[in-house]
Amino acid sequence: MLYYLFEYLENEYQVPGAGLFQFLTFRAAMAILFSLIIATAYGKRVILFLQRKQIGETIRDLGLEGQQQKAGTPTMGGLIIIMSTLIPVLLFARWWDNIYVILLIVTTIWMGLIGFADDYIKIFKKNKKGLKGRFKVLGQVVLGLAVGATLYFHPEVTMKDQDSTMITARYTVEKVEGPEIKSTMTTVPFFKNNELDYSRLISWAGEGAKDYAWLIFIPIVILIVTAVSNGANLTDGIDGLAGGTSAIIVLTLGIFAWVSGNTIVSEYLNIMYIPRAGELLVFITAFTGALVGFLWYNAYPAQVFMGDTGSLTIGGVIAVIAIIVRKELLIPLLCGIFFAESISVMLQVGYFKYTKKKLGEGKRIFLMAPLHHHYQKKGYHESKIVTRFWIIGILLAIVTFVTLKVR
Repeated sequence: MLYYLFEYLENEYQVPGAGLFQFLTFRAAMAILFSLIIATAYGKRVILFLQRKQIGETIRDLGLEGQQQKAGTPTMGGLIIIMSTLIPVLLFARWWDNIYVILLIVTTIWMGLIGFADDYIKIFKKNKKGLKGRFKVLGQVVLGLAVGATLYFHPEVTMKDQDSTMITARYTVEKVEGPEIKSTMTTVPFFKNNELDYSRLISWAGEGAKDYAWLIFIPIVILIVTAVSNGANLTDGIDGLAGGTSAIIVLTLGIFAWVSGNTIVSEYLNIMYIPRAGELLVFITAFTGALVGFLWYNAYPAQVFMGDTGSLTIGGVIAVIAIIVRKELLIPLLCGIFFAESISVMLQVGYFKYTKKKLGEGKRIFLMAPLHHHYQKKGYHESKIVTRFWIIGILLAIVTFVTLKVR
C-alpha cells in the first residue's frame, strides 16, 4: 500500500524521499526491519494472551530429558510469524498486481488456517491427534492444485532464458534475447544445459502433447507442497530447530528470487530470467524477519511453540517460493534437514512394520524418530542438536548457491 501512496506523492507533489519506495532493495530492507519489530515487540503480547487463554502444549512422555518441564508452554506461536509477515508485505510490497506475491499471501493464510485447526482440536477438543491426517493432506493438495493451476495458466507467469538457443529457438536461431513465454521449464542442478521442460515427460504422446503438460506439472506441484510442509512439521520438535533452519532456507531462496528477477544478474549467471519475480524479495525478507523475531522467544528454553499453525505455514511458503523461482529440484539439497527428518520417520515406520511382519517383533533403525529425537536419546542436549543442525543447514545453503555456477 505504501508503494502506491509514495508513488502518488512523488508524481503529484514531488515529496522529497518518496522515490525511495520505487527501489526494491529499500522496500525489502524496510520489510525485514518492520517484521523484526513486530515479532519481538508484539510477540510477548501474543504469548501473554495465549497464557491467559491457557493455550498450552500437551507433552507426551517420550522419555526425553527435560521434556515434561515444557508442558503448558504456550503454543500456536505461528500466529506471531504470520502476523509479522503479512503486515510488512501489505505495507511495502507491490502485491496488488503481482501474482507471485498474491500466491504467497494466499499460501500463508491457507496453511495457517489448516495448522490453526489442527492446534485448536488438540488444545480445546483435548484430542492429541489433532486434525485428521486425511483432512490435513486434503488441505495441502487443494493448495498445491491452486498454486500449480495458477502458475501454469496465469498469463503473467512467464520467463525468459538468457541463452536464447535453448528456450527461444522456436523464434530465432540467433543468440538474442527472446520474448516472454509461457513455459514449464525448471532448473536441474549440476548440469551444463540445466533446463528441464516438464512437457518433455509426455512428449511420447505425439504432436500437441505439450498442451497437456499441466497433467504433469500440477501433480508435481502438489507433491512438493505436501512433502515440504510435512517435512517442516516433523522438524518442529525441539526449541528453535524449525525456526532457525527455515530462516536459512528462506533467505537462500530470497537470493535466488532476486537473481532470477534481475535481468542483469540473471544474464551474468546464465540462468532463467523470471519477470516480476524480484518482488518476491519483499515477502521473503518479511518472512525471514518474522522467523528470526520468533526465535527471540522460541530459542532454548522456549517461551512459546509455533505449533502446526507455524510449521505447516513455513513448509507451504518454502515450497511455493521454490516452485516460483524454478528451483524445486534443489529442495532435497537446500531443505536437507527437512528431508532427513522425513526420511528418518519413513524408514523407522517402514522397518518396524517389515520386521514385525517377518520376525513377529518390530525393530527400529533409530532410537527414536524424527532424527532430532534420536540424538536426544543419545544424550545430546537439545541446544547442541539445534546449533549443529543450523550449521548443516548453512553448509547446505552454500552448496545450493554453488549450483548457480558449477554445472
